[in-house]
Amino acid sequence: MVHIIGNQNSIFNEFIAEIRDENIQKDSMRFRRNIERLGEIISYEISKTLDYETREIITSLGIANVPMIKDQPVIASILRAGLPLHQGVLNYFDRAENAFISAYRRHHKNGTFDIQLEYLASPDLSDKELILCDPMLATGSSIVLTYKALLLRGKPKHTHIVTLIASAEGLEYAKKNFPENVTIWCGAVDEELTAKSYIVPGLGDAGDLAFGKKL
Repeated sequence: MVHIIGNQNSIFNEFIAEIRDENIQKDSMRFRRNIERLGEIISYEISKTLDYETREIITSLGIANVPMIKDQPVIASILRAGLPLHQGVLNYFDRAENAFISAYRRHHKNGTFDIQLEYLASPDLSDKELILCDPMLATGSSIVLTYKALLLRGKPKHTHIVTLIASAEGLEYAKKNFPENVTIWCGAVDEELTAKSYIVPGLGDAGDLAFGKKL
C-alpha cells in the first residue's frame, strides 16, 4: 500500500515546499528542522495503523482509561541523509528502539553505480513494527537492499517505509520488490528520473543540504 501525504491539502506541503526551495535550503538548520517536522507528521499518520490496548492511567483525581500503543516500533534509518527524518519519527515514538545502516552509491567509470551497504546496527526485528526512513527514493534499489539487509535481524510483522520525495520510477520498483506487509508513506512523487538517477525537480542531495558537502 502507498500513501502520498502531499496529495491532500495540509501544512505538510508547506514544509515540502521549503525543503525544495533553493533559497531556504541555504539555512541547513532550517532544512534539518523541516525534514524533522515532516517526519513527525508522517509518524502521526502511521500511529493510526498500529495496535492499541486500553490502560488505566492514575490521575490526581481518579483513573482514566486511555487507548495506548501496544508495542513500540523499531525506527531504522539509512546514514547519513536519514538522520533528520529519523529524529522526527523518534520525537513521536520516543520509546522506540533504533537501527542504523549505511548505504551509498559506488560510481564506476562507465557512469553506472551500484549500492554498497556496510555498517548495520539493529535490535531483533522479529514480529515488530519497523519504520524505515530515507528522505529520497530515486531508483528504489537502496531502500529495497536496505530492507533485505535488515531482515537478517529478524522478520518484522509490518514495515513502514517513510520517504519525502520519490520518483515515479523508483516508487514502482519499490512496490514490485516489497512484500505485502510493507506500506510506503511518501510526501510527494516526481515524474522525472535523470540518466544519473537524480530526481527532478527533487531537491538536490539531502545529506549535503543537511550536513554539508562531502568529498
